[in-house]
Amino acid sequence: MFVVAVGLSVLAFLLVVAAWQNDRTITSDEGRATAEVLSAGKLRSAISFVTPDGVTHNPELGVLYPTNLIAGQNIDVEYARSEPDLVRVSGRNASVAVVPAASVVVVTWAIAGPLMFLLRRKQ
Repeated sequence: MFVVAVGLSVLAFLLVVAAWQNDRTITSDEGRATAEVLSAGKLRSAISFVTPDGVTHNPELGVLYPTNLIAGQNIDVEYARSEPDLVRVSGRNASVAVVPAASVVVVTWAIAGPLMFLLRRKQ
């Protein structure tokens, strides 16, 4: 039980670290564009945008931080010019990932703690 709880906590931490790394990559070589939301979901939203060189991009993994988007909506996005498929909604950053990741850690330990206590008590 302890190993599972630690594993989930580490994964949640790595998720936030990856989000910060993506933001750093975008910020270090930032391009801006207006994108159309093709489909919207809580975890993934598909978008399409055109870079200044005239190339249309539809990032395979969608846009970072996609909450509260509506299909057909036009949004401002920031992308890494060196890697145009790495795109986030303008004005959003990795801090959006902290609350969900922290929630996973809290719930994991809220369940694992009492279970470990009960299992230890039975031994």
